Amino acid sequence: MALQGNTEEKLAYRKAISHAHAQVTSTETSPVQYRALDPELQLWVAACLFWGYVDTREKFHGPMTPEQLAEFYEYAKPLGTTLQVRPDMWPNDIKAFWEYWDRQLDSMQIDDTVRGWLTKLMDLSFMGPFISIPMGNFARLMTGGFLHPKIRAQMQIEWTPEQERQFRKVTTAIGRVHRRLPRSLRQLPTTVLLWDFRRPLPKGL
Repeated sequence: MALQGNTEEKLAYRKAISHAHAQVTSTETSPVQYRALDPELQLWVAACLFWGYVDTREKFHGPMTPEQLAEFYEYAKPLGTTLQVRPDMWPNDIKAFWEYWDRQLDSMQIDDTVRGWLTKLMDLSFMGPFISIPMGNFARLMTGGFLHPKIRAQMQIEWTPEQERQFRKVTTAIGRVHRRLPRSLRQLPTTVLLWDFRRPLPKGL
């Protein structure tokens, strides 16, 4: 919605997300002070989303040209600025973005508690044995493959050449199928999400 909605829809999206974020905050006894409405934290989340879009696209379809990357970077600014990120906080261009991205990766630390929660998400163990046993290894492979190498190292995930080959086989196969689908089918998940978001909005937006 941040990228494809009109102005009124983006405002509705901002209101809904901000309401949810306002409830995510640390307490006086929390070991880490945290507030989900913090613009600096939201900038980092938006940067992760941008990197994820680029990384996924390139794994499925090959590298973007510098011109494509610069164009998409401009298009992606609302990932942050739709929420609390001020326009002047968003790095000026793609070169400045990569400098920001590298600084954040170098300073990032994942402790044992956070690593434990994220691992349960990766291997689907939070969903119970009926899901995690048949699907956990594949989910871990795919999640590990899409992680930035520095984040993978922080997660203490051993990534072998054989795992990389398996991951590349899967993404190559998906990319071949994806490129042959009609555009309407490729965009169907986004279309459904947009429809579901717009459905309860007041008429006239």
